[in-house]
Amino acid sequence: MAHKTTADAAIPAGPDAAQFFQFGKERTEAMLNLQKELLDEYEQAGRAWLERVKSEVELWSDLAAKVTASQSLPEGLEAYRDCVSQRMQMAAQDGQRLFEEGQKLIATVTKLNGQVGQTK
Repeated sequence: MAHKTTADAAIPAGPDAAQFFQFGKERTEAMLNLQKELLDEYEQAGRAWLERVKSEVELWSDLAAKVTASQSLPEGLEAYRDCVSQRMQMAAQDGQRLFEEGQKLIATVTKLNGQVGQTK
């Protein structure tokens, strides 16, 4: 007497088995595509933020050089004012970039989630 296990009962036999495995393959490929696209988005964002950190270091290094080279207090204060003004502009750009990257990630997940749900 042959007994079917619970796991065997969940997998269809015959022509339905091919459809079942094809469905699983499509879902797996869709999830892998989602992960790949998300990793690409993260990688691009990481490169952009690394460049941003480099520009921040340059900004403060330039300030140090300008303050050191200044001949008077007003000249040093002007260099500091310019640096702070530039830093404020960079902070505004950071906020905009962060918002855009978040929107891009949401769009990617939404698009790919729709694709994963549509596999048949």
